[in-house]
Amino acid sequence: MTTPTSDIDENSRRISDKSELIEYFEAGNKPRSEWRVGTEHEKFGFIRDGLRSLPYEGEASVLSILEGLRDKFSWEPISESGKLIGLKKDGASVSLEPGGQFELSGAPLRTMHETCNEVGSHLREVQEIADPLGVAFMGLGASPIWSMAETPIMPKGRYKIMMEYMDKV
Repeated sequence: MTTPTSDIDENSRRISDKSELIEYFEAGNKPRSEWRVGTEHEKFGFIRDGLRSLPYEGEASVLSILEGLRDKFSWEPISESGKLIGLKKDGASVSLEPGGQFELSGAPLRTMHETCNEVGSHLREVQEIADPLGVAFMGLGASPIWSMAETPIMPKGRYKIMMEYMDKV
């Protein structure tokens, strides 16, 4: 590769041809035995009766789903400022997106079959907690029907900052 230039950090090098680019990426490869695949699965919870967005707190809520998963399926809690905002278990985590979406970040697994089993198990757990509460989930990352005013904001510090900023732009 060519030598660094003054406008590039000394640890960086200019890539001058395709083979150098390939070489750069191949240098970061792990051995095949260490390859893993992870799944992200995002879903919106909603109250079936009236198709209303799921609030953070209340009988049928984001919090009640998280608490149910924690209590019934042994997920470990993740809290911020005393509020339950996520869960973790066996290398996987469940986090909350700004509008209350649940996101499963799956564990690094060896095969797609394992990720399929992980997502299927997670969805069964969520459904087992949600059904008695009159809550259902749809596998989307953005709300198809609720306005920003109808979308609850989750109690995460960075989301509060983000929403205050978004109101100004």
